[in-house]
Amino acid sequence: MVRPYAMTRGRTGAGEQRFDLIAVVVAELPDPALVPDAPEPPVGPEQARILALCRGTSLSVAELAAELDLPVGVVRVLLGDLLAAGLIRVRRPVPPALLPDERILQEVIRGLRAL
Repeated sequence: MVRPYAMTRGRTGAGEQRFDLIAVVVAELPDPALVPDAPEPPVGPEQARILALCRGTSLSVAELAAELDLPVGVVRVLLGDLLAAGLIRVRRPVPPALLPDERILQEVIRGLRAL
């Protein structure tokens, strides 16, 4: 068993990045089935597993932590390294202020039901 501080080399933060639990992560690597001679990126085993999980699909930070069975803080540090290396893309959740008003959605539902 590897201690979390060994995986993160003693770091506790993800640098300048802040990863929300529901932020969605996607790997920016070519699919090995499509590009068989593409070199593997020089990352540790945990980061390689993150890339494998996020290749061809997207997972939230919380889902990655659960799949890896690692604390969220450790996953955030590993994601920060991958993002800095350009190996992943992160889509942040929409801020609540930018979401449509609930009344508008209710009106749309009523209009659709009336059809």
